[in-house]
Amino acid sequence: MKKAEKAQYVIDTLEELYPETPVPLDHSDPYTLLIAVLLSAQCTDERVNKITPALFQRAHTPFEMVKLTVEEIRTIIRPCGLSPSKSKAIHRLSEILIEKYQGEVPANLDLLEELPGVGHKTASVVVAQSFGIPAFPVDTHIHRLMYRWGLTSGKNVVQTERDAKRLFPEDKWNKLHLQIIFYGREYSPARGWNIEKDFISAKIGRKSEINKLMKS
Repeated sequence: MKKAEKAQYVIDTLEELYPETPVPLDHSDPYTLLIAVLLSAQCTDERVNKITPALFQRAHTPFEMVKLTVEEIRTIIRPCGLSPSKSKAIHRLSEILIEKYQGEVPANLDLLEELPGVGHKTASVVVAQSFGIPAFPVDTHIHRLMYRWGLTSGKNVVQTERDAKRLFPEDKWNKLHLQIIFYGREYSPARGWNIEKDFISAKIGRKSEINKLMKS
């Protein structure tokens, strides 16, 4: 099966499985989504969703966030991990949003990436889900599945994103990246991978990966 055929199979299958794609991180606007995605680095969405209510009750706008000290923010977000760097980033980016953007989150990938603690993936999630700008954020699930499906070389997330954008229509990106994440969590995890359950990989997957799994 050619890559274009594989890509179309993925689109059709995931659309049947996940016609609705709610954003896994609880938020109410671009700012709270930005903070939630920042917190999700090396932390599960479930844990982030348990922590953000307490944080957003204290401060759900940049103007409120800068009134908290870095230590106060750190105390609230500590269960997420990396709290020293994350708390500093949240406080400083809130200051910058006030100083440069009147407290609004810019709907621009490059401007978002200039903010402390905001990498390419975080910025891509925000522009895609808050502003509807086509983007294809690549997390570990997408990186893993694109490789298992033989749609990328799997060398790094930059290459995976490039291949995904080349293979999938731009108007599908924002929804498809969430659909792939949902599928990866449910059917094709990093650990406990079961090819009998992972029917997409069974049909279009990279033969070397499937053979390796069968021998393990």
